[in-house]
Amino acid sequence: MGSPDQAAGRLSLWVAVALSIACLSCGPEPLGVVVEGERIPVIDMHLHTGDWDKIPSQTQAFIAGNLPFPFNLNPEAAGEQVLDPEGLVEELDGAGISHGVIYSVYAPITVGIAPNEETIAKVAAHSERLWGFASLRVDRWGSEQDMELDKLREALEAPGMIGVKLAHAHMHFRMDDPLYYGIYELAAELDKPVYLHTGTSPFPGTSQAQPYTDPRYLEQAIEAFPDTIFILGHLGFDFIGLEHAGLDDCVRLAETYENVYLEASALGSDSSDPEGDKLAAAHRAIREAGVVDRLIYGSDGPQRPGFVAEYLERTLVAMDAAGYTLDEQRAVLAGNFARVFDLPEPEL
Repeated sequence: MGSPDQAAGRLSLWVAVALSIACLSCGPEPLGVVVEGERIPVIDMHLHTGDWDKIPSQTQAFIAGNLPFPFNLNPEAAGEQVLDPEGLVEELDGAGISHGVIYSVYAPITVGIAPNEETIAKVAAHSERLWGFASLRVDRWGSEQDMELDKLREALEAPGMIGVKLAHAHMHFRMDDPLYYGIYELAAELDKPVYLHTGTSPFPGTSQAQPYTDPRYLEQAIEAFPDTIFILGHLGFDFIGLEHAGLDDCVRLAETYENVYLEASALGSDSSDPEGDKLAAAHRAIREAGVVDRLIYGSDGPQRPGFVAEYLERTLVAMDAAGYTLDEQRAVLAGNFARVFDLPEPEL
């Protein structure tokens, strides 16, 4: 049963969680965040949607094992709550975020499938708040390359679909394999930036070798396709060793190539960076290199109820610790995204 103090602690946690969930239905927070007394807009460029039953069973178990109490008691319900587009928009409201970008995913062995068709439908149903990134299958590339590229083109031509999502480690293809360069060629033709997972991943079945995770292996493609915008997600963070592994290379690539942008999602979460020093160090390195204009905000949410708001708050603390000015924070949180994707900055 535990001591009275332990019982009281469990009760307090239950109350706190219940209040945090209930507040999502109390009405949206004012959009934007207040920095130096001024309210500025926020766009979260990295959000996931989908269905729990399309996630492989070993990954479901991994997710459940990493959810905090009490969400781990019913991980399917917690997942469906935030993966559902209405729940996701509530997460944006709770954080004061104007717009979010949801990703299609085709990684049947590792993290599952969130097909383009569903992303397109969800974006259409919430076109005032959501944009989408398309993806494609590469596990049958030898025989279905042309068909997959045609499907990708069709998805990218749908309203609200503004980019391409790739994760070499999850999808099991090398970053430096020219056999897949047709993806980057199509992205350049359609003027759609490409978001790439860089760094290791803790999910079961992931390819952890350097050609699948190390951002240096992308340099050949970055140089070969100067008209393709490459967004290096997670800054090459090692999510197994919980340390910066590719940060210096990501920053170097952004300094060297005008078509390289950066994104610092997930690495600053409470589980990866409990003290907040890793996220602050990343922001500091980017600012010292003079490439704040290449950094776009993303959370890698929703993960669990409340994560989207929590990651935004942790990012604000990290930018403040790194000495970001109001204008630099405005650029990271919305301005750089609006410029790169040629979309209007949200009005508050």
